[in-house]
Amino acid sequence: MAQSEIRYIDTRGKVVEPQRFSDVVIKGLAPGGGLFVPAEIPHLTMDEILGLAKLPYARRASFVYQRFGVDFTPEKLDALFDRIYGKQFDTPEICPIICPISDVADGMHVLELWHGPTSAFKDMALQALPVFFSASVEKQRAEGGPDTHYLIAVATSGDTGKAALQGFADVDHTSIVVYYPRDGVSDIQRKQMVTQEGKNVCVYAVEGNFDDCQTSVKRMFADADFAKKLLADHNTALSSANSINWGRLLPQVVYYVSAYTMMAERGAVKAGDPIDITVPTGNFGNIMAAWYAKQMGVPIARTVCASNDNKVLTDFINSGIYTIREREFLKTPSPSMDILVSSNLERLLFEVTGHDGETVRAWEAALDSAREYQVDAETLAKIQQDFGAGYVPSDECLATIREVYETYGYLIDPHTAVAWKVAEQAKGGNPMLVVSTANWAKFGANVYRGLEGLEPGAALPEELSKLTDVELNRQVSKIAGDAPIPAGLDELDQKEVRFTEAISGDVEAIESSVVRFL
Repeated sequence: MAQSEIRYIDTRGKVVEPQRFSDVVIKGLAPGGGLFVPAEIPHLTMDEILGLAKLPYARRASFVYQRFGVDFTPEKLDALFDRIYGKQFDTPEICPIICPISDVADGMHVLELWHGPTSAFKDMALQALPVFFSASVEKQRAEGGPDTHYLIAVATSGDTGKAALQGFADVDHTSIVVYYPRDGVSDIQRKQMVTQEGKNVCVYAVEGNFDDCQTSVKRMFADADFAKKLLADHNTALSSANSINWGRLLPQVVYYVSAYTMMAERGAVKAGDPIDITVPTGNFGNIMAAWYAKQMGVPIARTVCASNDNKVLTDFINSGIYTIREREFLKTPSPSMDILVSSNLERLLFEVTGHDGETVRAWEAALDSAREYQVDAETLAKIQQDFGAGYVPSDECLATIREVYETYGYLIDPHTAVAWKVAEQAKGGNPMLVVSTANWAKFGANVYRGLEGLEPGAALPEELSKLTDVELNRQVSKIAGDAPIPAGLDELDQKEVRFTEAISGDVEAIESSVVRFL
């Protein structure tokens, strides 16, 4: 197969010359604010999909990247993926599929994506992106490109921040700065970020919610004068590790291809027959990757968007109206999904409109100005052909944690609980794959509330209220039959807190913090 056949275009039609994979990884966001997508989507035969069962996960990833025309040789890709999916994951399967229900015919299966170093699904992509970013910079320099330093700027609702910090720590040619909503992440997530080691990392708490963080960071990326100043004063260019970067999304496509391969191999689905997938969804990147896998030929019938109380995506998929006008931002037990402006939805709109950048620009402009847009009936029909949607209130999310544990002896985190309950509601005749995005111990306080039948936000018993979240996890573990706690989470109280500064959430404060860090 010829290499580098697929180039990348942007969702707002501003990039005239299609780009290589290595170029879009470095740039992150397209000029004009658009997102990069492949100009064409490669197709896999069923024999190719089933044949991946004979390969280790790293080779499956290399195979998918080759089909996307990634501009590295097959030998280079194999070497990079051997580094990416290695001993930092706690199982050689990398992302195993389990069936906690004893009767496989019941059709519920779980894709566990949290076996990496930070115990969240973001590791699946953020162990890959830094390696490819560094390799892309080296490729660019070898081709006579500039000797530029890159600053990775990340807005996070919790899990992306730590995974990005872990992945980019002490990586050549880069520094990384992470912004998180001060009161919008779990205590475990906060500790994971503020104790991060590495000479090239920095973390700021931001006043406001995740949408405030994300909007200001996006505005910084769009500030051409600021970019010129960074380059002139610090020889530094901005890039992103959020899921707006195609280098974040492509590794996620891999695990959906791999998941079908594994299900077919073990007889959970007859080869060629369809499955359904339910994804807990906030920024729409994870579920968008499933859509790309389907377009490649993976037999996925329905991809179900599972929302918490911030159900802007569920409402959009059901109505065609995306509105954040007068919509309250709610704090829930599943904070990584507490998002109202879902960046990756722009990719889907671009794809289902036949790459109509002008229309996408108009919708995104309406969201910025009027805080609302409505897609046409044809576009909505195309979306609903591939996607279902449902949401779970916070009290039902916690009740599901208890229900699943008492019924199956399987401990899940609140995000997985949202997906589980929506999957139960959406389940039809196809095997249902529930995407599990975090280890329970990242959200131990809410897992405790769920197991003990407490309401969302309820005060913990006095004897537990004085414990750190790390100590509380040990109590939860005892309640749940000595459920294992990942070492990286269990040791957080012993780590030095390195970052304590809080800043306002406006773009001027974000830009000033970048200059101070550099």
